[in-house]
Amino acid sequence: MAKRVFILFFMATVLVSCQFTETVVLQEDGSGTISLKMDMGEMMAFGMGMPDSLMTKMDTIVAMKDFLREKQDSISKLSDKQQNRLKKMEDFKIRATMDSDAGVLLFDMFTAFKNVTEANDFFNNFSETSQIVPNMGGDMKFNKDESSEEIMGVSYKFEKGKFKRDAFIIDKEKHQQQVDSLKGSEAFMGSMMYTLKYTFPRKIKKASIKDAKLSMDGKTIEVERSFIDYFKNPDVLDLEVEIEK
Repeated sequence: MAKRVFILFFMATVLVSCQFTETVVLQEDGSGTISLKMDMGEMMAFGMGMPDSLMTKMDTIVAMKDFLREKQDSISKLSDKQQNRLKKMEDFKIRATMDSDAGVLLFDMFTAFKNVTEANDFFNNFSETSQIVPNMGGDMKFNKDESSEEIMGVSYKFEKGKFKRDAFIIDKEKHQQQVDSLKGSEAFMGSMMYTLKYTFPRKIKKASIKDAKLSMDGKTIEVERSFIDYFKNPDVLDLEVEIEK
């Protein structure tokens, strides 16, 4: 079951017709949870992308810690740097929900943090996770380029009732190469959206994005942008929020 979940998850990271929702829930002491959900229901509706052998009904949660323990023999053959990369993912979990009859295919990768700054590496770790490909023989294949760098990053800060999300380009040259490579796919990716959904311990006093939606209780803010626009210019989802005292 775990192997099938990971195969589907890694395939999801490279397929189009996927909607992304980044969710953060913050507590008074600064702890909380972060998740990235990928909704591939649109792709399921058109019967695209997934082999029939994988399309069985499921609703399960797989812990990265258990998966990495199962693959420890393969991991021990890696360099120290690669092993350290994998160790950072031990606290991650992936929930997979699939029902081909209902057109449902959801993946949710999530973890908890004691301070929101710990979430700064979440998307770096997500990228590392997507480089692990369990094949049908049960072995693991890794990106052999140990010097590979992240193209984009996100930083989070929450102090004295003020929250800040800052997305940025790390490697401008590689980022432009990625943008150029997407030109032939933009027509297929035009419907892809990236949504932020953040919940705070108190009501939101003000936010930097004017067209953001607020929940009835005033504690949750939601912002939606085109995935292509976000990838081209991460600043479109930069967000500052101040909550009531």
